[in-house]
Amino acid sequence: MARRARPTIVVSEDSTKEIIKKSNSLTIKADMLNKFEPLTDNQKTFFDAYKIGSYFIALHGVAGTGKTFCALYKAIEEVLDKKTFFKRIIVVRSAVQSRDIGHLPGDVTEKMEIYAQPYRQICETLFGRKDAWDRLEEQGYISFISTSFIRGMSFDDAIILVDEIQNMNYEEIDTVMTRVGYRSKIIFCGDYRQTDLRKVSDKSGILKFFDIAQHMKSFERIEFTVDDIVRSSLVKDYIMAKLRYEDIVENKLFK
Repeated sequence: MARRARPTIVVSEDSTKEIIKKSNSLTIKADMLNKFEPLTDNQKTFFDAYKIGSYFIALHGVAGTGKTFCALYKAIEEVLDKKTFFKRIIVVRSAVQSRDIGHLPGDVTEKMEIYAQPYRQICETLFGRKDAWDRLEEQGYISFISTSFIRGMSFDDAIILVDEIQNMNYEEIDTVMTRVGYRSKIIFCGDYRQTDLRKVSDKSGILKFFDIAQHMKSFERIEFTVDDIVRSSLVKDYIMAKLRYEDIVENKLFK
């Protein structure tokens, strides 16, 4: 994606665009948040759904479409708004690359740090400062947790952002879904094609979850396609080529 004269309109999951607004304050405030506008129709569909108060949304589709960026941006915007009752954002993700993270060095916080990096990067873009995630965390506005440690918890007055849902088995998704407490909303982001779960005994639960959720009136699923890719033209070309290849292989298998 080409650089734009006004970086505040670029919406991308891992954008590294330079942000104009700077601040040395140790306290994050609402007016420090850079403003972003949707770049695609489906990003706008999500923004509109969020604006009218939808509280159970799934952003599903190919990589590079800004799903996580948009979700975290709107969540932070709402949590920093003193007129809302949402007090915090809970970012939830599965440590799928090493389902049991016990062998990694350090304590639990240090072990999970690698999984929090994408959200640190997004917060840096949103506020134009490298310490944005740390400041938000210190102020109690945001926290990160793995599905490995979520059982028994209840999240009230919270916006729960469940990312990389394709890397959760159904039991994990079910556990996260049943953590939603009083006056909370939940947003799922993912793409079933990108799952890292390859074992028969550890199957992704995303499609089963969608089949169940579609019977709920409160559920809204927004499907992102290659037309929504904003990361770069190279990523878009690659994903289009990959999808064509997968279609060819699948057709051969079922002939």
